[in-house]
Amino acid sequence: MIYEANEVLRAKGYSAAQLVVAPAPLPGKALLKGNRIVSPFSDLEETVARVAREAVPPLAELGTRRLTPHEFRAWLESAP
Repeated sequence: MIYEANEVLRAKGYSAAQLVVAPAPLPGKALLKGNRIVSPFSDLEETVARVAREAVPPLAELGTRRLTPHEFRAWLESAP
């Protein structure tokens, strides 16, 4: 699941330094981190993969803005 999430991020134009999904210290958890997010976003692997697929915009659309974990939490609350 982490590998697939990273493939999605690469397809959206991000390098591993900009945005990457990595295993978290706790089992079953993952982190979305990099220099294009203010601080790491942590949740279940499935949730982080979903955020990478559906909530992270392509790099070209992001511009110079940095993402925040708060906007992903808000997206999850409103997503079907």
